[in-house]
Amino acid sequence: KISKEGKIPLFLSPLFIEGGKIKLTIKTEQHTLNYRFMKGTTMKAQYNKRKGGYSAELANNILDRSKAIHSLSETLEPQMKFEDGKRTDEVIAYKGWFSQSGLPPFEVKFTDQVKLPPYLSIITFDHLQACEVNYNIYFKADGIKEVK
Repeated sequence: KISKEGKIPLFLSPLFIEGGKIKLTIKTEQHTLNYRFMKGTTMKAQYNKRKGGYSAELANNILDRSKAIHSLSETLEPQMKFEDGKRTDEVIAYKGWFSQSGLPPFEVKFTDQVKLPPYLSIITFDHLQACEVNYNIYFKADGIKEVK
């Protein structure tokens, strides 16, 4: 709950030292973040659990905004609607593959068919959001733009 001052309650764990690493856990009502500090490295957040649906905050914590994102797909893959466990001919979304240094390739869903830039183009997303389901991360965006 948000207090009258507009602050979200925060629960901090004590600092732990694990094999030369310092570990800190920060919990809010919606997130559990683990931070690990090592000598000579920067801090990197890892999400343990996220309650709720898609959020821009989760996408921003997974992707590094200072690194380029490359388009890997040359065409979008349609996602078909299923009813009663059977596939229909109705297209409900389109998916494409993207990559960022330090991360495995990831798929992004678009509600509308978007124009993909050429292979390996540097891109940005319009309103990128992410969702965690059973330890899997799913992304969706409203659009895509090539960085020139």
